[in-house]
Amino acid sequence: MWQDLFSEISQRRVLLYSLLYTFFLILFAIFAPLLAPYDVSEQNLLLGASSPSFQNILGTDVLGRDLFSRILYGSRISLLVGFLATFVAITIGLSYGAVSGYFGGKIDTLMMRIVDILDGLPFVIFIILILVIFGRDIYFLFISIGAFGWLSMARIVRLQVLGLRKKEFVISAQIMGASSFRILTRHIIPNVLGTVIIYSTLLVPQFMLLEAFLSFLGLGVQPPDSSWGILIREGANTMEEYWWLLIFPAFLFSLTLFALNFLGDGLRDILDPRDTQKLEN
Repeated sequence: MWQDLFSEISQRRVLLYSLLYTFFLILFAIFAPLLAPYDVSEQNLLLGASSPSFQNILGTDVLGRDLFSRILYGSRISLLVGFLATFVAITIGLSYGAVSGYFGGKIDTLMMRIVDILDGLPFVIFIILILVIFGRDIYFLFISIGAFGWLSMARIVRLQVLGLRKKEFVISAQIMGASSFRILTRHIIPNVLGTVIIYSTLLVPQFMLLEAFLSFLGLGVQPPDSSWGILIREGANTMEEYWWLLIFPAFLFSLTLFALNFLGDGLRDILDPRDTQKLEN
């Protein structure tokens, strides 16, 4: 199966390039302290904002800080928020959706009505209010984003569980007297993890975009930390004079969002339950 999966990926050029781009981006983010040519907080007020050159390949900002180094360090924050917020959403959505789908009946109806009500609320406004009231700590940021981004995950997991609970191995476990908790953790949840992993690749770019939006408003990551959203905001404020401060961060951010979306779409097409027989044959 794994050989067939790798063969499918290699035949899809867009998916393969997206996977390679994401892999190297994560490596660059991890090893940013080693790859950055300058200290990210090092200022050179005499130099100020300078266009790309041999010394500063992407130029410097108005405080004389190397833009390439700031982009490398900014990728760490943006990816961290995206992945950790996705982890929070998966944890809540997987648990909630599994319980709702497994028990069904009135419990399922009640739990899904709660999801429908929450889904109708302007959660972005709630996130902004929470950050304004309780502070703008980076860890509180990704918890807030993930806590409001689990609704779609819960719906997807519920639909999977509704089908799995009628399978013979689940019915056999019930007849043998296994507890609901054991059935959920040992039989139900492991069988929906594939779908969860695929959908999570689509959540990461959504949460990264939301973080960039909040940072653009000044409500996201706060100095001295830096993210791509902050760099784009700073570049937008000075784009008429210093075009490179907006073009390079915005280009890399857009490229990353495209790569992650193509990666998620490609994996979903390959691992779709309707196509699993193709990989197993």
